[in-house]
Amino acid sequence: MKVLANIRSNIAFRGPNLWILMCAILVASVGLNINSTAVIIGAMLISPLMGPIVGAGFALGMYDFTLLRRSLTHLLVATVVGLSVSFIYFWLTPFKDPLSELISRTSPNFYDVMIAFFGVLVGVIAVTRMEKGNPIPGVAIATALMPPLCTAGYGLAVGNWTYFGGAMFLYTINSTFICIATFIIVKYLHYPAAKQLDERQTRRLHWVMTAITMALIVPSIYFAYHFYQEQQFKKSVQDFVTREFDNKGNTVIFQKTNYQTSPRLIELAFLSRKFTTQEITKLNSSLDSCNLKNTRLIIRQDSAFLAEKKIKPDLENNNENKEKLIIAQLSAELQSYRLSKDNIFPEANSIFPSIRSISVVNQHVYNASDTVNTTPTAFYSADKPLSKSDFSRLQRWLMVKLKVDTIEVYKRN
Repeated sequence: MKVLANIRSNIAFRGPNLWILMCAILVASVGLNINSTAVIIGAMLISPLMGPIVGAGFALGMYDFTLLRRSLTHLLVATVVGLSVSFIYFWLTPFKDPLSELISRTSPNFYDVMIAFFGVLVGVIAVTRMEKGNPIPGVAIATALMPPLCTAGYGLAVGNWTYFGGAMFLYTINSTFICIATFIIVKYLHYPAAKQLDERQTRRLHWVMTAITMALIVPSIYFAYHFYQEQQFKKSVQDFVTREFDNKGNTVIFQKTNYQTSPRLIELAFLSRKFTTQEITKLNSSLDSCNLKNTRLIIRQDSAFLAEKKIKPDLENNNENKEKLIIAQLSAELQSYRLSKDNIFPEANSIFPSIRSISVVNQHVYNASDTVNTTPTAFYSADKPLSKSDFSRLQRWLMVKLKVDTIEVYKRN
């Protein structure tokens, strides 16, 4: 049959097929490394990895164990080649930070099982029919084999066994359920068996397939529940931040959560608001009432941390947070020109009744050596010029009031 001939021809990984696989692995690795979805999709479309997996599904459905051994052998070869090429790439590249496209392939769950199974049902139906239409490219994208395999290579290259294990589990899920979906369609379409099995052998084969399926489904359901809990945690954090800070006019410029630690962590930094120890303690005590049990709130307000985040924003920040960081930088620059001047005019006017207005700023003086000298400066207006003694007294009073060592004082014309 033509369908079987096509299946058999796409199993082997030698010659052109092997070179295509290696190139696809390299393209996918680069896409993961630079966080490019378009490049990753391109790699999935040119990848020949699905061939031996579909071949294994056909072999199981037709009880063709010679074809099954051949398919599994070539799948093992393809897997080893894929791991090797991605390992070499990520070992050599200077950019080893895990970005979102890579991280998303390290936490598989039951939804990945559903995508692999139903996606491949469409693909297998398509290759067994003669009608027009080609859903195979969509199937190749939905049932991604290349990205998790490359992510596993990344885990090996950087020594991150959590990433390696998670990515290989996703790769195993996709491969297994592609095979199972193919098996179901082959049995439904009654392809002729290459070998007749007795009832005991058939039952044993079905038990083995059921055991493998459950061994993948059970942990994937647990991971799906864990994923749901993490999303609920993030939603509760956002509700808490909105209620306690955003709605009260406090601009959050840095936000980071960690669901994996115990206690779980919420880290925040603000545009200008400073919190006392008592306020932070009170906020922490209110977390339980916000569905955030076993969670600790950390408010970052030390200048060194804020300066680092302004220079090097966290890669996980979205555009809104980046805009807030820009606003924070501009605000910090404005603050550098200001001096604390609460009640300064009423007090100055009570001491020097002739003064009608007064303003104080930090004056930045730039020189040829690219250094900046900052000098506190005051400008006042008065009905008549201050006497020399009053002028000196005003200068000393301003130094005490503003807590500075020196200040320049000028009368406005």
